[in-house]
Amino acid sequence: ARLGKKLGYEVFLSDKGKLADKYKEVLEELGVEYEEGQHTETKIFTADIVVKSPGIPDKLPMIVGLRERGIEVISEIEFAGRHTDAKMYCITGSNGKTTTTLLLYHILKEAGYDVGLAGNVGNSLAARVADNLHRVYVVELSSFQLDGMFRFRCDTAILTNITPDHLNRHHTMEAYIEAKERIAENQTKADVCVLNYEDDELQKFGEKTAAQVLYFSSARKLEKGIYLDGTKIICAADVP
Repeated sequence: ARLGKKLGYEVFLSDKGKLADKYKEVLEELGVEYEEGQHTETKIFTADIVVKSPGIPDKLPMIVGLRERGIEVISEIEFAGRHTDAKMYCITGSNGKTTTTLLLYHILKEAGYDVGLAGNVGNSLAARVADNLHRVYVVELSSFQLDGMFRFRCDTAILTNITPDHLNRHHTMEAYIEAKERIAENQTKADVCVLNYEDDELQKFGEKTAAQVLYFSSARKLEKGIYLDGTKIICAADVP
C-alpha cells in the first residue's frame, strides 16, 4: 500500500479478516481506503493490478476470477522488484533459510554494505523500496511468495535444500520443487546461483539454470565450490 501510494496508484486494501489497529493507523495516515471482514468484488474486479498476500491460494475463486478478467495478480515481492534497481541476495529452501538470511545480512552489514533485511523475515520489501533505504537487500523467500513472482530477478539466489513441505498448498512434490526453483527463473549468466551439492534435486537444477552455479557442501571436498574441511570453510572457486 505504501509503495503503491508513492507511485501514484489509487490504492484499495481489502482484508477478509480483521485489521490490527496499528495497520489501520498507517493506512489512514497514508490516505488509503480499506475494508475488513469482506471482499467487495465490485471494487476488486475493477483493479488494474492486484497484489495478494502469499497466504492466499491461487485456486481461490476470487483469484481465478481476477485472472479470467485479465487482471494481473502478483506478489508484494514482484511489485517491489519492478520499482527498484537495488541488488537482491535472495534465499529460499525447506530448512535453514531464515538462519542463512540473517547470517548473510549480518556479514554484509559488518562488511560495511548499505544493506537491508526484507521478505519472509524482517520487513516488507515493498515498504523498504518505498522508503528508498538501501542499495542491497537480503531477502528470504517462501514458496508462497515465489508463486507470485514473474519478472523479479535475483542477483544472487541461494537454495539451501528441498524436502517435502507445504504439500497441502502445492499438492505434489513436483509443484513444490517448481515453486522453489522460480527463485532463479529470471537469472542470467551475469548472476549467481548458490546450491547445496548434497541435495539431488538441486544438483539437477544446477545443470539447467542460466546463472553461474556455485555449489557448497558440508559432507565432501568439492573440486569447484565451497566446502567444510573440519572446522575450516574452504573456497575452491572463483566467487563472482
